[in-house]
Formats: sequence, C-alpha cells, structure tokens
Amino acid sequence: MTTLTLRGVTARYGTKIVTADVDVEVPAGSWLAIIGPNGAGKSSLLKAIVGVVDHDGEILLGGTPTATLGSRARARAIAYAPQTPQLPDRLTVTDYVLLGRTPHLAPLARERRSDLEIVEQVLDRLDLETLAGRALHTLSGGERQRTVLARVLAQQAGLLLLDEPTTGLDIGHAQALLDLVDRLRAEEGATVVSTLHDLTLSAQYADRLLLLDGGEVVASGPPEQVLTRPIIERHYAAAVEVLTTDNGNLVVTPTRKAR
Repeated sequence: MTTLTLRGVTARYGTKIVTADVDVEVPAGSWLAIIGPNGAGKSSLLKAIVGVVDHDGEILLGGTPTATLGSRARARAIAYAPQTPQLPDRLTVTDYVLLGRTPHLAPLARERRSDLEIVEQVLDRLDLETLAGRALHTLSGGERQRTVLARVLAQQAGLLLLDEPTTGLDIGHAQALLDLVDRLRAEEGATVVSTLHDLTLSAQYADRLLLLDGGEVVASGPPEQVLTRPIIERHYAAAVEVLTTDNGNLVVTPTRKAR
C-alpha cells in the first residue's frame, strides 16, 4: 500500500505554470478525486505525479521522493491511464494488457509464464476473457475503457492514476467501471488518484476531493465539505442544487438559471 504526498507541487510546461503550490496527502488505500472546471490543471497535475510534466516541489511515494526513482522503479510503483490513451489497432486485448508487465521485465526479455497468468487473471476479473483475442479497433467504448484499466491493473502498482476514466461512457458503464475500481482498491489495497468531471460520481466514490481552479487549490477535504452550493457556483459558474438521497449519497444537480 502506497501513501502519496505532494508538497508545494507546481506543474509547468516550460515557463508556463499550470498548477501552483499543491499540498495534499493521500493515505494508502484511499481514493482522491481531483475536480475543477475545464482548464483548471487537473490532468497536468496527474502528469506531474507520473513524471511526464516538469514540476517544482516534492512528490513522495511511501515517503520516498519520486525524483530519486529511476524510470523502471517509477513505472513499477505508479500505473497511469491517460484520458485519451493510444490504442494500436493491430494489437489484441491480450497484447495490450501485457504491456502493463513491461516494467517488471528485464531489458529485451520476453514475458514469462507468470506474466501471462497475471494478465489472464486481470482479464477474468474485468470480464474481458472472451475478448482476449480481439483487435483493439473492434471494441466498443466501454470495452476499450475496461481494457485500458486492465493494462493498469496488470502493472500491479501501488498507486493508480486515472485521468477521466469514465470519458465517453454512459451512466451505467461509468458506474460499473468505478464500482470495479473501488472493489479492486479494497481487495488489492491500491491508492487511487483520479480526475473526474462528474461531481456526483466524485462525491460517491472518492474519500476526499481536491478542487482546482485556475491551477490553484481552492478547496480540499471530504466531499460534503467541498461540494457545497456556494463553492460549486463560485468556481464552476453554474447554478446547482446539492442534495442528499435517502441512502445518504450526495448528488449535485444543475438547475436552470432564472431568466
């Protein structure tokens, strides 16, 4: 299980700052959802954590600065699913998921039987075993999203970074995917950091929210503290109501602005 700590993290593209002075601690086995309006810097912050965007400040995994980790050690510790992953058309589902085992292989080495067994187990858990030999370009949107998640899980990293994992999914498939992530988190003890546009889903799945606006942290804490009507209306420029269902779930619903 992996604790993630960010201390004064400023993500930047050259001299352009996209997130500034982010401080947050994500306990091992918990789920942090990074939310905010478009252009707030959510995806860039994830990319800074994984090491593909330059940053200042300190990022620690289990107390170890990621700056001290080599690329292979970082890849074994952090599994990252980008918002728009590149899925080579000619690869099969099995071939693509096997890429998650790459950080565990010696240079130029082929997959071992143990790697294939891990992939088979992941495909089974994500209900993808019947699609194992299918080419990626033949998959539906939901099947593609589950395949990307399978590659991430095959990596067996302690930290999962998921950038908008429900993009393009209808509400049923989105719930099914997030239920799966939550179940695997509980079973495997992985720490999850995701970006999500849907505030209701963020509230119902994440333990804690980090709200970014203009690259700065404007709210942080449990969903009920962050997703208040004044905060949402101020930072999203939206008219909303925040409700609690009979079973205690928090729901954010838009309301039409008065004419």
